[in-house]
Amino acid sequence: MQRQPLVIANWKMNGDRQLVTAMAEALRESAAQHADVSVVVCPPAVLLPAWQQAAFYDNIQLGAQDANEHVSGAHTGEHSLALLVESGASMVLVGHSERRQFYGDNAKRIAAKVNHTLNESNLTVVLCVGESAEEREQQQTFDVVAAQLQEALADCNNCERIVVAYEPVWAIGTGLTASPEQAQEVHAFIRNWLQEKFGPSGANVQVLYGGSVKADNAEQLFAQADIDGGLIGGASLIEEQFVAICNAAQTRSK
Repeated sequence: MQRQPLVIANWKMNGDRQLVTAMAEALRESAAQHADVSVVVCPPAVLLPAWQQAAFYDNIQLGAQDANEHVSGAHTGEHSLALLVESGASMVLVGHSERRQFYGDNAKRIAAKVNHTLNESNLTVVLCVGESAEEREQQQTFDVVAAQLQEALADCNNCERIVVAYEPVWAIGTGLTASPEQAQEVHAFIRNWLQEKFGPSGANVQVLYGGSVKADNAEQLFAQADIDGGLIGGASLIEEQFVAICNAAQTRSK
């Protein structure tokens, strides 16, 4: 089965209502050029309602950058699944390297978020995995990625609402990018792990690359057999760049 190309914009703590309007218009005007690509935008949570309004009639999904693992309660500054769904989200990023590094998302908490999301909502989980520069230099990439997958998905029985994003930490926001061959090698490893875990359905899981993807390298990356699209950071804040990346993903469906 041909996996649908998927491109996700992760605005992180950037953007405003002006960018919401501009990006929605740019994606609407270019929709025919990436008609077979599933496009998702993950703005800061406070902008989700604005996105829902700006792109209500467009084929653009909304995503959240994180979700709390509790239903509700005394969790100041956090967002529950119910709040995210009410704001229009259909996907949520879990385990992004910045959450792991700076905000206490250890393996136990990431697993709790994955299980809570899959069991208590209809949201799709975008599980982020990837190694540091030191781990790559020590040839630990596969061990690190396998451990992150196992820790997060140990209690999952199916993969219908799971997307995996491989984001080498050393390539996030640094301008460095894994070569298409390096990225494909890890994506193939992830694909094999998913098939061993979930059986034949693991072959249908979308696996994305995230790590300084830009308009000028997207097509080469997306041409690889197991790279189904991208999780895009900085370039997703620039309309022309993000549209060009979505257009590059369209070539996977041909």
